[in-house]
This record gives sequence, structure tokens and C-alpha cells, in this order.
Amino acid sequence: MAVSSSLAASFTGAKLETPLFLNSVSSSRSSSQYRIFCKPARTRRSLIQRGASLNSRCEVASDALVDTDSTRSSSVSALEQLKTSAADRYTKERSSIVVIGLSIHTTPVEMREKLAIPEAEWPRAIGELCNLNHIEEAAVLSTCNRMEIYVVALSQHRGVKEVTEWMSKTSGVPVSELCHHRFLLYNKDATQHLFEVSAGLDSLVLGEGQILAQVKQVVKVGQGVVGFGRNISGLFKHAITVGKRVRTETNIAAGAVSVSSAAVELALMKLPESSHATARMLVIGAGKMGKLVIKHLVAKGCTKMVIVNRGEERVAAIREEMKDVEIIYRPLTEMLACAAEADVVFTSTASETPLFLKEHVKDLPAVGQDVGGLRLFVDISVPRNVGACVSDLETARVYNVDDLKEVVAANKEDRLRKAMEAQAIITEESKQFEAWRDSLETVPTIKKLRAYAERIRVAELEKCLSKMGDDISKKTRRAVDDLSRGIVNKLLHGPMQHLRCDGSDSRTLSETLENMHALNRMFSLETEISLLEQKIRAKVEQTQK
Repeated sequence: MAVSSSLAASFTGAKLETPLFLNSVSSSRSSSQYRIFCKPARTRRSLIQRGASLNSRCEVASDALVDTDSTRSSSVSALEQLKTSAADRYTKERSSIVVIGLSIHTTPVEMREKLAIPEAEWPRAIGELCNLNHIEEAAVLSTCNRMEIYVVALSQHRGVKEVTEWMSKTSGVPVSELCHHRFLLYNKDATQHLFEVSAGLDSLVLGEGQILAQVKQVVKVGQGVVGFGRNISGLFKHAITVGKRVRTETNIAAGAVSVSSAAVELALMKLPESSHATARMLVIGAGKMGKLVIKHLVAKGCTKMVIVNRGEERVAAIREEMKDVEIIYRPLTEMLACAAEADVVFTSTASETPLFLKEHVKDLPAVGQDVGGLRLFVDISVPRNVGACVSDLETARVYNVDDLKEVVAANKEDRLRKAMEAQAIITEESKQFEAWRDSLETVPTIKKLRAYAERIRVAELEKCLSKMGDDISKKTRRAVDDLSRGIVNKLLHGPMQHLRCDGSDSRTLSETLENMHALNRMFSLETEISLLEQKIRAKVEQTQK
């Protein structure tokens, strides 16, 4: 395959990242265990062989300095090998689904809050990611517990490099720090991870339903956004199906709670049991998370609480819904005064700056010994609403989303049993998704086979017409052209039929892929310029305009 020198150099000049990655397991596994994900052995071998060939070329070049002709010959040979190496990588490599993620399992909240992307900014982020040279599709899943970028990458290592640099640029976190905390998953591992996330297996609280709603929101926001393409859209829609099925067919949601519920349980764990019914509760923020906190407080027997919110409308709606509970509304301007009269303060606002710092809390009156003598701040917001410095005070304790692990650890054995049931469903659904994605793999072969046949048709048509002379009529030319098209179409009909499959039948899919590989070998279609390379060239040309 012909590839320009500059293009070959650009293909081979970038650094390759170490193909070994470490990722914390889902919550269905022990938090002390880790999974190691490697690129396939074939890829590693090819890298080693490529490195060996480069070393041998260097040795040849150095030994050949004695002979000018030999040097020139070696240089030409090295250049050809370089071109072949670059071309081979892009003709053999299939676009990959990649997830670059930082979650509560791998990354402290201080870094996650810098990386968090508000829902309103997701379309802009998708657009910027898809403008990167090696990224074709993208989606953003940003919650209080995770920041994960899902992409379809035309090249795995370059796609990861570009996305990591983009994350660093938008968050201000150095690339080195991101690389230290991130996890990378490819194709089947990336698919399984998202399915586990949607099913609630990767959550702090097993089976919590909030994450499924957040995955649904990714699809809702992504609709109509250029870059939220067929592969990524299909992946997230299938993840929603998996999340629903796991919750329906297993007891994973029984007894499982949301982050808001875990926050309430954590607060009650820290309070003396005798004070549960009398502790003064303050909830700051009446959004979705705040409302869930209120519901769980009521479920635990709380009959009176104060809610601080910017406006009263949401609080009035909550009061109407929970008529048996005394709910007192206070505006945001009275927040500190309300905190002075509270034993437990829950914060769940979208504020990008802390609501409580050390200087705000130090002068608040002490709480009674009947509630433990410590004012509790339970902060479930990202970015955090309560500064970590508040914990320096002897009269207060601060807990954030990372501290909810203590609540989750209470029912480990039951969690693992339910996770095993869910994993069987996820394995089955992962195979179905991969089958659907494999069924798309024949599309490039269909296009290349048609292009190959068309080039032969045109070449042979020109030979025929030149032999017939210049004096043939337009009608005759058209008739010969139609004849050549008809012959090609009839010859291609059979192969094309055997390349079409919707992925629903595993036997048919297997046969279709065998047919595809056979046609690639018979017609040397793998030596054609790949669709991946065409897309990369198009992206490079677009950025140069």
C-alpha cells in the first residue's frame, strides 16, 4: 500500500504507551483486589518485533557507514520497512472502544472534583473530544463517584494520549497525576465495565439505582449531538438494558441504597443510638440528592428537619409530599444560623465553592453530649460543599462521598452473592453486544470489495473502448458500460449476501466473519488503504484548514 513518507513518519513517530494497566475492581469484588488488563499478546509481540526490527535496522545502518552505496541501500530499505510498519498498523487495527476513567476506587475526591464536567457541558465536551485526531465518537459519564470518558478511538495508544491531554487541559491536573490515578479499559473490558457500572456493581452501595438514571441521562443528553455515534450510543443503550435486567432478575436492589441513603446511614452510625429520634437535622439543598436525603431520614424515623434552599418552591413540593413530617424552610442567607442550631448537617448543592470553611464553623455553639459532642457535616457534593479544614476543629467532623465506604462494608457477603448472579447476566449481555459490534465489522470489507471490483471494471472498460476505436457511438459506449456494471453486480451478489448479518444469531455471525476473512485473503483487501487511515487523514486535513 502506498503511503507518503510524511504520513508514515507521523504514524510511527508517536510514543507508544506501556500496554499494561491497573484498575480497581467493581464493588462486587474485594476493594483490596485489582484486575490487570493487557493488550492482546499479538499486539505486544508485534511491538516487540517492531522494536527488534528497528534495532536491527540501526545496527545495519551503523555497520554500513563504510560503504556509501550500502548505506544508501539500507536507508531505502529502512524507509520502506517504516512505511510498511505504519501502514500495517492501520490496516490491521480495528477502531476500539476505550474508557479513560477516574473513580472513587482509584482517585481521591480532590482530583475528581477538578475533573467533574457539569451535565450542561457534556455536548461541548463530546464535540471537543471528537475534534481530536484519533477520536471518532465520545461520551462523558461524570458523577460524584466517577469521571469516565468513553470513546471510539482510531488508534488505541494515540487516542488515550489525546484524551488524557485534553482532560489535563480542561481540569488543570497534570498529565502525570492523571496517569497515576486513571484506569484504561479496551473493547470487551470497557463494555463489561460500563455494564457493571449500570448494574450498580461498581458503586459504593451495591445496586444503587441512581447510577442507572445517570447512564440514561448520558443517552438523553447525547441524542442529536455529533460525535455520540452508533457505537457509543449502542453501548450506552445496551448498558441501560443490562441495568434494568440485573435489577429485575436478581435481588441486587433489595436492601441496596443510594449515596443519599448511605449518607444517612453513616450519620446514624456516628450518632449515639439513643439520639436518633431527637438529633436536629439540617439539609442544605433541595435538589434530587437533597430530596433523597430527606426521604431516607424520614424512613429512619426522623419527624422534623430544617431545609435550606435558594428558593422555597422545591421545599414546598417536598412538604406536600411528606405531610406527616415537619419540614421548616430557611433561605440560603440563614444557612450559618441554621447550622448553629443543628447537630447533623447534610450538604448537597451544586456550588463550585465551599459553603463551610473552618472560619465559618469555629464560632458555632457546641452541640450537646447526648449527640456525641460533635457537629457532623455529611457532604455528598462534588465539588465538595464543606472544606476538609473543618475537620481540624475539635467540635466538628466532616464526611464526604469517599467516607461512605464504611457504610458499604456492612454487608459484604450478601453483596458478593448478588454480584455473582448479576455477573452471569452481564457476561451474557456482553456477548450479545460484541456480536452486534462484530456484525458491523463486515461493512469495511463490503466497501473495499465493491471498490476493488469497480477499479477492475473501469480499467477493463477503458481497454475495451480503446480497442473499439474513437468512432463508436455514445449509445454503444453506454451499452458496454451497462454490460460491465451488470456483470460485476451479479458476480458480487453472492459474496455480498454472505457478508450481511445483524449479529442476532451467533452461528450465522461466525460464518459471516469467516466469509469476510476469506474474501480479505482471496482479494488481498487488507492491503487496501484502510478506513481507519482514511478517517485519520481526513481529520488531519480538517485541522490544517
